[in-house]
Amino acid sequence: MSTPIEANFHTHTTFCDGHNSAEEMVVSAINKGFTTLGFSAHSIWPCAKSWHMKPENYKAYVEEINRLKIKYQDKITIYLGFEADYFPTKFINDELSKPSVPDKATYGQFNPDFIIGSVHYLTTSKGYFSVDNTTDKVKANLINLYGDLNNFDSVNGKKAVCDYFDAQIQMLKKSDIDILGHPDLIRIRNSELHFFDEAEGWYKKEIAKFAKEIAKSKVIVEINTGGIARGNMKDTYPSLEFLSILNTLNVPVCINSDAHTTDTLDAAFDYAVKQALDAGYKELTYPKGIKIQLR
Repeated sequence: MSTPIEANFHTHTTFCDGHNSAEEMVVSAINKGFTTLGFSAHSIWPCAKSWHMKPENYKAYVEEINRLKIKYQDKITIYLGFEADYFPTKFINDELSKPSVPDKATYGQFNPDFIIGSVHYLTTSKGYFSVDNTTDKVKANLINLYGDLNNFDSVNGKKAVCDYFDAQIQMLKKSDIDILGHPDLIRIRNSELHFFDEAEGWYKKEIAKFAKEIAKSKVIVEINTGGIARGNMKDTYPSLEFLSILNTLNVPVCINSDAHTTDTLDAAFDYAVKQALDAGYKELTYPKGIKIQLR
């Protein structure tokens, strides 16, 4: 790798669905030569859903990250953050009584240093599901919500994709975030399910439209290597084509690993750097004014 990436702002721990403690992640980051580490627990405050941090654990999470900030301040700079989910409607048969919007005001009581805004869920009048799930579960939900029962060929993949990007556009318009998380996560199971074709004109128009909305929002887009780290994909989010469009619109980007284990903190960073360079980027931009020059 020609450019050492010494920062990661997308880090999960045992406070949500990570496999290592926050301190274990810090020690690993130091050993890997990181100078900056941002923690981003999955959040959908004030509720919990699946992999999200439980409401009763927020206080402990904040206290632990702040403790680690002090303990390791001579070795690494640590930032407290959240990966906050956007959910446009209330949960069905669940506790969330109103839409969940990633916003600094919503999380203000925890005094976060940054917020990643992400869309994991596709919501319809029939129900909702996470696109970041097993292939079988994504397939079943696509059939149930975008097709006819037990007939995958009936799935309207274009509608699912457009709904996903539209949800992110709505999030950007309604929220106050620093980083946009994995903007084309909808691709995660497409290499196996083939429910849409990225080469088709409609898809190219969708990412171009979405990119323009991102540019208006002034957020940083992450080049996320989590799909590679977990063996779900061989590509980053966003794709090179998507990144190239973002570059023409002067949208800043950073590289994040979406790490859930200590050994994936810098997963595929060399490939992500190549993606950024191939898209025309010369530098990476992180919250707190951090810049890393690419070469």
